[in-house]
Amino acid sequence: MSPPPKPAASADQETLHRFGYAQQLLRDMGGFSNFAISFSVISILTGAVTLYGVGLTSGGPVVMGLGWPLVTFFVLFVAAAMAELASAIPTSGALYHWAALLGGPTWGWLTAWLNLIGLIAAIAGIDYGCAQFMAPLLGLPDTPASDLWVLAALLFSHALLNHIGIRVVAWLNDFSALYHLAGVAVVVAVLALLAPKRPLSFVFTQTFTTVPGHPFWFVFLTGLLQAQWTYTGFDASAHTIEETRNARVTAPWGIYLSVAVSGVFGYVMLVFVTLAIGDLPATAAAANPFIDIFERALGPTSGHLVLWVVTLAMWFCGLSCVTSTSRMIFAFARDQGLPLSPRWARVSRRFRTPAAAVWLAAALALLLPGLIFALVALQPSRLAFGTLYPAVTGISTIGLYLSYGIPLLLKRRAVRQGVWTPRAHGPWHLGNWSGLVNTVALGWIAFITVLFVLPPNQLTGYIFAGALVALGLFYALRVRGRFRGPRPQASSAAELLRLEAQFEE
Repeated sequence: MSPPPKPAASADQETLHRFGYAQQLLRDMGGFSNFAISFSVISILTGAVTLYGVGLTSGGPVVMGLGWPLVTFFVLFVAAAMAELASAIPTSGALYHWAALLGGPTWGWLTAWLNLIGLIAAIAGIDYGCAQFMAPLLGLPDTPASDLWVLAALLFSHALLNHIGIRVVAWLNDFSALYHLAGVAVVVAVLALLAPKRPLSFVFTQTFTTVPGHPFWFVFLTGLLQAQWTYTGFDASAHTIEETRNARVTAPWGIYLSVAVSGVFGYVMLVFVTLAIGDLPATAAAANPFIDIFERALGPTSGHLVLWVVTLAMWFCGLSCVTSTSRMIFAFARDQGLPLSPRWARVSRRFRTPAAAVWLAAALALLLPGLIFALVALQPSRLAFGTLYPAVTGISTIGLYLSYGIPLLLKRRAVRQGVWTPRAHGPWHLGNWSGLVNTVALGWIAFITVLFVLPPNQLTGYIFAGALVALGLFYALRVRGRFRGPRPQASSAAELLRLEAQFEE
């Protein structure tokens, strides 16, 4: 008679032990919670809304009607290729561990820093956008200083909740996922029932641009930043994989389904919002084109109602992104990859969370807009927050997708060398389609990396190039020959169990 199967938690723990790590974080997330954290970071009520004006002025309605499904199609390839790696290497280091194990410590180190840059810029972009929406609702003056104070309060709330524990955050992420779906349903229903609407062909044929000096096809492509930045952060399902039950199956599905579900619901929302545009040039010129559509179609009260719905969704999005970033910091510090690593790798015995990493993520996210504010103050005649915000989102997009692309490139090399096969390494795999999916994903990542640093987005390129030069110097002077990549926490299962016993309730 065969022995009964081991519970999923035990199997997850044993898998983690094979990579040399103890189960320090609380493994309490179910499949829906894992999906919900990536779905909340993607947040169709955040990226698609804060950059709606970018899409509208860089191509017009066709960016919503044709651009959104185009980006969704290719991002699904990226998500599927990443999900396969998550199933094979289920650790909180995620992309960093994938790259290090497939290509060595240098590739892992570079991937970790690109991912960290992208995540910090994502938190800053999400919460600063939320602050811009929230400040007028609170009756604060419309100034960058007011936005920074609100930003600080938002980041504090996110850090505090993440410090308290994954159970609270997981519950909030579950609610966030349902809230996003309900929020989209409310927006669509209000517009469908009450707003004047254009013909459906409007979103597929109407072009518009305020970007001079470039052919329309190129301007249209730059407008894809709206959708592409929205589809960032779905690696959160991988970063929280050490806290997920039955992780090698549920986390890959969390990665893939978060993109697929966001694609469908986001597209429906954008189509109905765009069909409600009355005066296209006036809406494109508005400070917030998304809200302007509602105010013109339904009046100021409706505009403020939508503003509250969207603002709360942004708050949830920022909360989830802090969760994801803190786990990445924790895993990288656990392997001595950061300055002061022992501090950032600490786990709270009371809450079973990487508390120090949580607060570091929030502090760095506050520092980035603060530096931009100082830069604008020094050069008020040349720079403005309105021009720098798309640059921040561009940096986030490029940093994250390069960190996605490096392990995918290394996986492709390992497959060609015959040292890695998807079927042998994880229960969630693409089988014979793995090579094609991986190749298409790499092609798309290469394309958008070049696209989003070309004019009119050259500021993104300058800032990102500067960051890469700084990383190169730091690696050459302080890291080379010292960083060894993933480090087992103990040499035996018994030692790992003793380490875990310190965190048992």
